[in-house]
Amino acid sequence: MRKGVYLSKRAAVALAFVGIAAAATIIALSAVYTQERSSTTTSTSTSSPPPGHQDPWHDHRLPTSLLPVFYNLTLWPRLEPRADGLFFFTGNSSVVFDCVNNTELILLHSNKLNMTSFGLRGLGGVSAPGLRKTWLEERTQYLVVQLSGELQAGSTYELHTEFAGELADDLRGFYRSEYEEGGENKVLATSQMQPTYARKVFPCFDEPAMKAVFQITLIHPPETVALSNGMNHEPVNVTVDGQPWVRTGFEPTEKMSTYLLAFVVCQFGYEESQQGVDVLIRIWARRQAIEAGKGAYALAKTGPILAYFERYYNSRYPLEKSDQIALPDLNTAGMENWGLITYNENALLYNPRLPSNGDREYVATVISHELAHMWFGNLVTMRWWNDLWLNEGFATYVSYLGVHYAEPTWNIKDLIVLNEVIGVMAEDSMASSHPLSLKEEDVQEPEQIDQLFDGITYSKGAAVLRMLSEFITEEVFSKGLHTYLEEFKYKNTVNADLWKHLQMAVEKAGLTLPHSVEAIMNRWILQMGFPVVTIDTQTGTLFQGHFLLDPDTEVKRPSEFNYEWFVPVTWMKNGEVASQYWLLNKSDTNPAMALGPDEWLLANINMVGFYRVNYDAHNWERLLAKLDSQHQDIPVINRAQIIDDAFNLARAKMVDLTLALSTTRFLHREVEYMPWQVALKHLQHFHLRLDRTDAFGPMQAYMKKQVTPLFKYFQELTANWTKTPDKHTDQYNQVNAISMACSAGVQGCRDLVTGWFSDWMKNSTKTISPDLRAVVYCSAIAAGGVEEWDFAWAKFKNAAIASEAKKLMSALACTKQPQLLNRFLEYSLDTEKIPEQLADFVITHVAANAIGLPLAWSFVLRNWDHLENESFFSLEGVTRRFSTEFEYQQLLDFKEENGAKWDVTYALERTKSKMKWVAENREQVRDWFAGETSNSAESHRPQH
Repeated sequence: MRKGVYLSKRAAVALAFVGIAAAATIIALSAVYTQERSSTTTSTSTSSPPPGHQDPWHDHRLPTSLLPVFYNLTLWPRLEPRADGLFFFTGNSSVVFDCVNNTELILLHSNKLNMTSFGLRGLGGVSAPGLRKTWLEERTQYLVVQLSGELQAGSTYELHTEFAGELADDLRGFYRSEYEEGGENKVLATSQMQPTYARKVFPCFDEPAMKAVFQITLIHPPETVALSNGMNHEPVNVTVDGQPWVRTGFEPTEKMSTYLLAFVVCQFGYEESQQGVDVLIRIWARRQAIEAGKGAYALAKTGPILAYFERYYNSRYPLEKSDQIALPDLNTAGMENWGLITYNENALLYNPRLPSNGDREYVATVISHELAHMWFGNLVTMRWWNDLWLNEGFATYVSYLGVHYAEPTWNIKDLIVLNEVIGVMAEDSMASSHPLSLKEEDVQEPEQIDQLFDGITYSKGAAVLRMLSEFITEEVFSKGLHTYLEEFKYKNTVNADLWKHLQMAVEKAGLTLPHSVEAIMNRWILQMGFPVVTIDTQTGTLFQGHFLLDPDTEVKRPSEFNYEWFVPVTWMKNGEVASQYWLLNKSDTNPAMALGPDEWLLANINMVGFYRVNYDAHNWERLLAKLDSQHQDIPVINRAQIIDDAFNLARAKMVDLTLALSTTRFLHREVEYMPWQVALKHLQHFHLRLDRTDAFGPMQAYMKKQVTPLFKYFQELTANWTKTPDKHTDQYNQVNAISMACSAGVQGCRDLVTGWFSDWMKNSTKTISPDLRAVVYCSAIAAGGVEEWDFAWAKFKNAAIASEAKKLMSALACTKQPQLLNRFLEYSLDTEKIPEQLADFVITHVAANAIGLPLAWSFVLRNWDHLENESFFSLEGVTRRFSTEFEYQQLLDFKEENGAKWDVTYALERTKSKMKWVAENREQVRDWFAGETSNSAESHRPQH
């Protein structure tokens, strides 16, 4: 195992002092133990000086006059409540910092901490001024220390603080999580620092650019183990007030940002490995989960993925261990704390006795995402949160590369189009979107930082990096990343630093681009949205324009590039791939794209570019004809892309709606997952708008016609449903086939799922395939009655796995029996039957059922006095299907009686929009579906 801890000379000198402080930790914290929680102490005043623009404590950004070097931090969480029921922790911290500019002020972040003691000293023979006044500035979350004299530039100082805080269950900072194991309730302490929660744990310079080395000590009960970023030293038994405790110290961390700190005190077990990399890998979880082998898959895949990233970045993992821990509660799937990655349990643990294809992919993808951060985000960190996409977009993109290495048969790199690209295009085509990279001054307050953790940052970031990697090649991309990481390791960067190194790699490889990497990419990251490229294949003329789902909406965010992009257009003619073409202006002509009478053209091959494509009517007709005759001549990703582009272009009124519907004609021949999944997503919108109109019957008949061959294909592929498909995406598409077939009334589907469910009711050892459970539960309960519903309810109440409980809850809302739906709704208000936080889940799912919609709305009206005061409830879910004049009037009456809350106003706008859509399109859509089903087309077997 490699070692090599960063420790500056100043920090080494400081260790002599903080070592003495650590030895006195138990006594100091023991004194604090008895203090009550409050917002102030005798040492800290809450009254602030009068506000003034010149006062730095009113600015949300730290001044750069002081730079941290080293922290020595001791924390003591109490895992049992005080007499008043409060869980809390105490601690002390000594931070060594350099003074860059003379100042009489020390500003550190501190939020909801009770400060009890301060001490300032100079290091290296430097004297320190006295403390004149201290207070907590609540709005900007600062501990303000005013001094009686100046700190001197070029000198080093140390500030010692002691404090107490609540060990709350709010999933932020240092918090507690509770779970049950072996019939016993247990409490653990854990942490979530990103983005601005380290200040809830100890006073610190809580900005990503304020990197330092951290020496951590945890005091904890004897029956627990303590974990942190560094490798632990041998625990030491200590006694405080006659009670036994354990003190565990850790190796100093590498130089890093505060948001990457992590601490856990728990009673977990672990399994470990060092296969594949010279790093200790440990998977931590509840002991029962470890004993059941639920950490084995994560352990088996972590080493290979870590080794892959070492080769991909050409940079060794800089730590000696990688702990990964599955927590009962975490406000995200995973958090990339350096050396101690935290996960939600379902993102790290995989049950080998219930081998779900989706669960396995989810675990692999989240692990790969977090391990990618060990370099991109942890080793090199964005300077400020406005460039969060550099961390998250990058990790999202390369996570697919890591999973592809660990699971090469999955073809996971194609699924990035479904999972990231297509979904975020819908978000980025709204006038309310935002650029990937914002100006620093536009992201100042914690709430503004929180808002950046969205689909644009993660998924669009991944999409544009995938596009960049394609047009400069993956090899050049990887080489640029290597020099970038080497220059900026343990430092902070802005996006221009990455572009510089990628440009260097491009030039070294002798590649030719129309502009620099920075000039090209700035148009994709500094302005929101993306283009639609329209190609006139009669002339070879291309046009680009800002794509908006609603072209009539006003775009209020200005763009210095006037919403023009440098677009890398990949394309093929008659199936032959042509040279990439760069569209650099609003319009241009490429004569090679002009077609002859029997030719067809397809642009954006494999959807590597982050843009939509529209064509002239002649080429659309030829593409549709090709799909109808030889759809395999078009790459599978592009078959999905054609459907997605066409439906979105129709929503934007750029093509006729019947053209979009026509892109689904070929599906009776299609067996691949991606085209089917995209088509179903769009047809679901039609289902929600038309299921109570005369267009619904023809639509169901069309779906039955299209899905019947797919259902029969999987029946044959699985030897009459007796085995699981080998192909990763086939396992997903089998679920689609059964779900659609049962919904559309395909012969044999209902008997199939009810038979599986009936066998399970008779003998619980006859388990249903984990991948099929959600669709089987829903379809069988929809076809059944009280007996099936009561059986599923009992299984839900006894479900030990959260994901299984969710599947059963969702299925209970599928029944077509009104009395059962009403019963389920009533259960949602009984916390002994349904946990409070899941009540909205019940109401929303009942409302998603056509029979349940009026029942759910009536239930909401009857119980509004209760529901309006519940944080878990929102009208958005229950009114999602509203699309009639009657429902619109109900909402108006509700608004008049209860006030114009935002979600009511939004529901009214959405309902009005659906009413307009139905009025404009119902007849045309009905006639199209009717025409497609009345033509008794020749039956075709699906083609692989």
